[in-house]
Amino acid sequence: MGYTGTAHKQVAQIPSGSIILEGELIVPAGASGVVLFAHGSGSSRHSPRNQFVARVIREANVGTLLFDLLTKEEETIDIYTRHLRFDIGLLADRLVDATNWIKSESGTRHLRVGYFGSSTGGGAALVAAARIGEEIGAVVSRGGRPDLAGEALALVKSPTLLIVGGYDEPVIELNEKAYAQLRCEKELKIVPGATHLFEEPGTLEEVASLAAEWFQRHLQSRSSVNTT
Repeated sequence: MGYTGTAHKQVAQIPSGSIILEGELIVPAGASGVVLFAHGSGSSRHSPRNQFVARVIREANVGTLLFDLLTKEEETIDIYTRHLRFDIGLLADRLVDATNWIKSESGTRHLRVGYFGSSTGGGAALVAAARIGEEIGAVVSRGGRPDLAGEALALVKSPTLLIVGGYDEPVIELNEKAYAQLRCEKELKIVPGATHLFEEPGTLEEVASLAAEWFQRHLQSRSSVNTT
């Protein structure tokens, strides 16, 4: 794979057990890292919020992989059962599989990996980061449920940024409790005037700016390896 021009774009087909997870990989020329998005309840790789945040991250010269944690069939079932979106173990397994896929591709294996998790995806991102260890260079959770990571919180080594809306009071409390259990480099940012989905003017822009700066700072390449 080549990375000439402004960015490399690739349709991602990620094997995970007996299924294939679909996504889109975009890596700016010269990027030293790539962020995998773990979306939350009832969302997908096409989420306008995640698409916006991903664009801002790429402007900071960090690649992005937006992919669906559930297949279309699973999404259809989950609309009614609301079970799979809270299956943190399953979601974390698939995030680990996506990380392994990134590390197996010749054009991306040299990149530092970060996670951006939303809602229940925030919990899954932290569980996956705890499993993989220091190879995960950074984690950001937006309006996330890091509390769902449970005992894995104390095992996370990746620098972790928790972002919560100022009006999202129940989730603020859950994030504060999870924050106290983290033993890694960590920050908790509360965005004033924002509700759970950061739909208020300027609030999602603030999330994107905070996330891009965090990833840019922590996903600096530790290797001078240059693959094409």
